Amino acid sequence: MPANLEEVERAIEQPGDRRVAATVAVSILGWSLDLFDLFAILYLAPTIAPLFFPSNSPTLSLAGVFGAFAVTLLMRPAGSALFGAYADRHGRRRPMAVAVVSVGIVTGLMGAVPTIEQIGVAAPVIFLLLRLVQGILVGGVAATTGTIAMEVVAARWRGLLSGVIAVAAAALAGLLASGIFYFVSSVFAGPRFAVWGWRVMFFSGVLTSVLGVFIFRSLEESPLWSRMRRQATRVEKAPVRALLSSRYRRTVAANLAVAIGGATQFYLTSGYLPTFLAVVNHLPKPAIGWILTLTSLSLMLTGSLAGHVSELVGRRKFFLAVNLVNAVLFPLLYVALSGLRANRAGAITALVVAIATLGNASIAAVLVFLNESFPTAVRATGVGVCWNVGFAIGGMTTTFATAASVDVEGITRSVLLFLEGAVIIYLLGALAMRETRGRLE
Repeated sequence: MPANLEEVERAIEQPGDRRVAATVAVSILGWSLDLFDLFAILYLAPTIAPLFFPSNSPTLSLAGVFGAFAVTLLMRPAGSALFGAYADRHGRRRPMAVAVVSVGIVTGLMGAVPTIEQIGVAAPVIFLLLRLVQGILVGGVAATTGTIAMEVVAARWRGLLSGVIAVAAAALAGLLASGIFYFVSSVFAGPRFAVWGWRVMFFSGVLTSVLGVFIFRSLEESPLWSRMRRQATRVEKAPVRALLSSRYRRTVAANLAVAIGGATQFYLTSGYLPTFLAVVNHLPKPAIGWILTLTSLSLMLTGSLAGHVSELVGRRKFFLAVNLVNAVLFPLLYVALSGLRANRAGAITALVVAIATLGNASIAAVLVFLNESFPTAVRATGVGVCWNVGFAIGGMTTTFATAASVDVEGITRSVLLFLEGAVIIYLLGALAMRETRGRLE
C-alpha cells in the first residue's frame, strides 16, 4: 500500500507528456482567446471613437476610447487579486475556466450597445460598465493561465513557454483580430463599417466562450499546487496580504518595474500601431489588417525565440540587453514610419514588423520571471497582480500619449517620449532584480 501511494504521488508531481501538452495548449489558447478582446477595441478605436465619445477634435475622441480601454486595465489588478487568491487557495483550474469563458460573453455584449446617437449619454456609460467587468475577468486570466502552464512544464522549456504565451499567444490573438478585422472591413466596406462592421467584430468574441467550454474539459490541476495542498501547513490563507508584507516588498518592486516597462513598450508598439497606421500613415482598413496579420505571424516566431534566449543567457542579462537596444532603435524606427504614406506599403510593413518585434521582446521573458519570483502558495496572486498592475499602467500610456498630442503630427513625439521613459523604468527594475532562472518552488 505505501508503495502504491508513493507511485501515485510521483505520478502527480511528475506529469506525463500528454498531460503537460494538454495543460500548456489550454493555457496558450485561453490566453490568446482573452487577448482578442483587447486587440479588438484597439483595432476599432478610430471607428467607435465618434460613436461613443464624439468631439470636435479627433485626438480627443480617440483619447475617450483609450480611456475606456484604460478602465479595463485599471480593473485587471483587482481581478488578479480576486481570481489569484482563489487559485492559490483552491487550485488553478476552476477560476481559469470561469475567467476565460466569461470574457467572450462580455466581448459579445459590447457589440450590442447602442451608440450615443441612439440612446444619448447612457451609451458610453453602458460601454464603460462592460469594460469594468471585462477588466476583472481578464485579470483573472493572467493570474491563472500563465501560472498553471509554468508549473507543469520542464525547467529547460520555461523561457520558451513564456515567449509562446506572452508573445506568440498574444500574436495569435492579434492574428485572429487582424483576420476578422480584414474580413469584416471588406464585407462592411466604407460607411457600413461604422454601422455594423464594428458590432460584428465584437460579436465574434462569443465564439471564444463556446470554444472555452470544450477545451477546459481536458485541463487538470497543477501538480505543484496539488503537492502544496497535501502539505497543509504551507498553504497561504491570505495570499494578497502576504504579497503586501515586507517579505515580498523588494521582489514586488522589481517585478512591477519590469512589468510596467515591458507593458508600456508592448502597448505603444503592437497595441498602438493599428491606430498609428490609420491616423498618421492614413492607410485604409484592409491594408492595416493585412500588415498587422503579417506582423502577428512574425511575432509568433520571434517572440517565442526571445523567451528561449532568456533561458540560455539568464533573465537579467536578457532584460538589460533588449532594453539597451530598444532605447536606440525605437526613435529611429518610429520617426521613419511617421514619414511614410499609403503608397509605401512595403517599407511600412518592414518598419511595423521591426517595431513590434522590439516591443514584444521586452515582455517575452517577463511571465516566467514573475512565476520564478514567487513560491507556489502566492504565485497566482503575485504573478497576476504584478503583471496586471504593470499592464494597467502600461496600457494607460496609449491614452496619455494620444491626449498629450496637440494634433496628429505630435503623436510620434508623444509615443517616443513614453517609450523612452518605459525603457528607463525597465532597466532600473532589471538592475534591482536577482537572477531567477531555474527557480520555481
